[in-house]
Amino acid sequence: MELTLLHFLIVCPLVFLAGFVDAVAGGGGLISLPAYMLCGLPSHLAIGTNKISSSMGTALATWRYAQSGFIEWRLAPLCVACAFCGSAGGARLALLIDESLLRALLLVVLPLTGLYVLRSQSLSQKQPAQPANQPADYGRTLRLAALAALAIGLYDGFYGPGTGTFLILLLSGLAQMPLRQANGLTKVINLTTNLAAVSVFLWHGQALLPLGLTAGCFNMAGSYLGTRSFTRQGAGIAKPIILTVLLIFFIKTVWELI
Repeated sequence: MELTLLHFLIVCPLVFLAGFVDAVAGGGGLISLPAYMLCGLPSHLAIGTNKISSSMGTALATWRYAQSGFIEWRLAPLCVACAFCGSAGGARLALLIDESLLRALLLVVLPLTGLYVLRSQSLSQKQPAQPANQPADYGRTLRLAALAALAIGLYDGFYGPGTGTFLILLLSGLAQMPLRQANGLTKVINLTTNLAAVSVFLWHGQALLPLGLTAGCFNMAGSYLGTRSFTRQGAGIAKPIILTVLLIFFIKTVWELI
């Protein structure tokens, strides 16, 4: 596909915004993937090219959160493995079940998730984020975090949008991890699955390297500012962004069903 200046002018600013949103609250793909489709890329090329840019931004966010001490590395290997298994199972399930059924279910799940976010005390903290402490009950946290990774991996393989946001909410709510620690672990999982997806799309020639790498630089800039804001302001900045992502996702789901 021949690229023009217009492709870069449409994609790069939106991918920058997606990097900021994704670093703070997940869900950046809800902005970046439509940006690629908006400039006329076919679906597979859009998804593959988006994976390149999002992987670059997620890599930077993961490094920044690791430097800040927000990643509990003992939890990461099992959670990454569970996310991979869930994603493979979700992809197989997608071949058997109509995707519209899941979209209809999301019309109920998304408003309930938004209500949870509004009422959540852990997402209302205003103090700057500090490096995470060791979990009080490591075994319980590991089991619940792995279960959350498996469930969201299943969702990611089946449908996908908003994966990072849902994973952050499950890790902070179900596994009761501090938001900063949940966000850090989410980035490790997302980075691993993104890199695996990039290799598949590149192998099949379904990605535009010039556009993906250029947009990836913008995504990294957005991720840098997002991690900086999250590190300084903590959950105070995450809550409104999560609610905005959920609202966009809800509108997108309704539009697709109509």
